[in-house]
Amino acid sequence: MTTLFDAYTAGSLTLPNRIVMAPMTRVRSDADGLANASMARYYAQRATAGLLISEGVQPSKLGQSNPFTPGLHTDAQAESWRQVTDAVHINGGRIFAQIMHGGRISHPTTSGLQPVGPSAVAARDVLVFAPAGRLPAPVPRELTLAEVPQEAHSYAAAAVRASAAGFDGVELHGANGYLIAQFLSSNANLRTDRYGGSIAGRIRFAVEAAEAAADAIGADRVGIRLSPGAGIWDAHETDIPELYGALLAELARLDLAYLHLEASTDEQTLVGLRRAWPGTLIVNPTHPAGAETAGRKHADHWLGLGADLISFGRAFLANPDLVERLRADLPLAEADEETYFQGGDKGYLTYPHYQH
Repeated sequence: MTTLFDAYTAGSLTLPNRIVMAPMTRVRSDADGLANASMARYYAQRATAGLLISEGVQPSKLGQSNPFTPGLHTDAQAESWRQVTDAVHINGGRIFAQIMHGGRISHPTTSGLQPVGPSAVAARDVLVFAPAGRLPAPVPRELTLAEVPQEAHSYAAAAVRASAAGFDGVELHGANGYLIAQFLSSNANLRTDRYGGSIAGRIRFAVEAAEAAADAIGADRVGIRLSPGAGIWDAHETDIPELYGALLAELARLDLAYLHLEASTDEQTLVGLRRAWPGTLIVNPTHPAGAETAGRKHADHWLGLGADLISFGRAFLANPDLVERLRADLPLAEADEETYFQGGDKGYLTYPHYQH
């Protein structure tokens, strides 16, 4: 019987266990998007995970979603990440950078640029993060047909910088209503050209971004995260089984390191996608918009349904020793939501290991 503590080979990496730290925005960088010593310590504290996936990292200034999030689009940013990857590797870990283009989920006061999207459609009833606080999501500028491939290739450019910074690979953020998910969406993407309309059109941007990253650093060092049916940031989809079945069929031919699925739709659909995906599957086993923190029972359930690896988000925030706590069936500490995005080390580096 497969357990969380069995070793596993994913792409070019051998993982000592099947526990993955999910990507989580923590807004601890500086205004220039540079990683810092606190971030290095934060990831090093959690290096016993089989794989760490970084917070979302913008591939360009245009791709920045939130203030004080890190980037991988300048030499200085890439160099700043070296302290993080070195700290993780010294502590025996492995780390992928999650490349996250915010698309329309941004604000001009955050990046200095008008956000872009597949269509000039604002996210409805959504307040985005901005330097002055939460503000209504603006109407994005629709990307021209010539610009769309350029934005797809921005993921590859960031992947090259991530490799130079010492990351073991990258994960493309195709989930939770950001740019890739906006192209998949039937209400954020109203295009009538080759990047919209039909299922084949709506999946094209995701496939081109994955192809570009795989060509840039090798497919065995590229994963992608998806959230079928999540509806986060007002990015809704129709024909979910057909849409994601078609997307996975195209991605499967690339032989990527892994597919990372959130439990954002019904279990039957997710199990169908497991059967359709021939490679390594990571499952994040609780709904991304829900209040439930994933634990051992959720992990065992999805391992039984065919997942290869299990990612934990909130549980890793408050439990830097999560692997040891799960192994010994120790109680999990709860994270303080007030400190998720406030900056500083409180609620970031201050969670202790379990005291026997």
